[in-house]
Amino acid sequence: MKKSERNALAAFVVVVGLGMFVAWAGSQGGQTLGQAPLFALAVGLVFLIQWLVFIPSYVRQTEKFFDLTGSLTYISIITLALLLSKEVDLRTVVLWALVVIWASRLGTFLFRRIRRDGKDDRFDELKPSFFRFLNVWTVQGLWVTFTMAAALVGITTSKRVEFDIFAVLGLAIWLIGFSFEALADMQKSRFNADPQNKGKFIQSGLWSLSRHPNYFGEIVIWIGMAVIALPVLQGWQWVALISPVFVTLLLTKVSGVPLLEKKSDAKWGGQPDYAAYKQRTPVLLPRLGGRSDQK
Repeated sequence: MKKSERNALAAFVVVVGLGMFVAWAGSQGGQTLGQAPLFALAVGLVFLIQWLVFIPSYVRQTEKFFDLTGSLTYISIITLALLLSKEVDLRTVVLWALVVIWASRLGTFLFRRIRRDGKDDRFDELKPSFFRFLNVWTVQGLWVTFTMAAALVGITTSKRVEFDIFAVLGLAIWLIGFSFEALADMQKSRFNADPQNKGKFIQSGLWSLSRHPNYFGEIVIWIGMAVIALPVLQGWQWVALISPVFVTLLLTKVSGVPLLEKKSDAKWGGQPDYAAYKQRTPVLLPRLGGRSDQK
């Protein structure tokens, strides 16, 4: 076994271990289905779905269903958790609806993008290796688990609190984040679809306020979700607050901003207009009071 595959196998064990810990912690004080904790069952199904779809994806050497699988996992698991919950209130329904709305929009957007582009070059070196490609799908399982943790705990916990100021505030925060992400994605899609913009980078609309406004919106979405769930967390369930922390670290330190910044620098680095854009535009947090009409 090659060193890269041994490392991937070791990473697989670590990722599954982290998933098991979150499954245990989120189940404390939660509802059960028979003798089994509902939260833990949901987490187990998250990983199982990824592994099942990985098999034909590896055989066909394709990543086309990767993003779509992630989105459908969110929708199916959060819906199953709601249906199996013994007590449903307004907070649980709102948490369910917000996850479904977010996952439906983002999943459709990503699936259309990969159908248009034909491939995702991030997977080129990973697909030929069984363990490295498997690890990508396993990490997606952990990503879904961590990201959805607050909403999933909020639905499966045995504690219920009336729809309060936390729920209202969290919903408002979520709406801001969702609007920001959806509008940024739409603006970039329209920009890239215009033949006159071929070879150019977008610096108009929300992209004049932040170099990654969609990622800013994504982070705000999960902060809002965590705020809604906050009043019903108890004991080890507080581990669910890893949701917005994980999303923030993932997008700012691992697979989001760093990769796209590197890719953009390689493509447009050295161009005066790009250098000026980077100098005047924050990486993530939007520049308040900034102009959005820059071309």
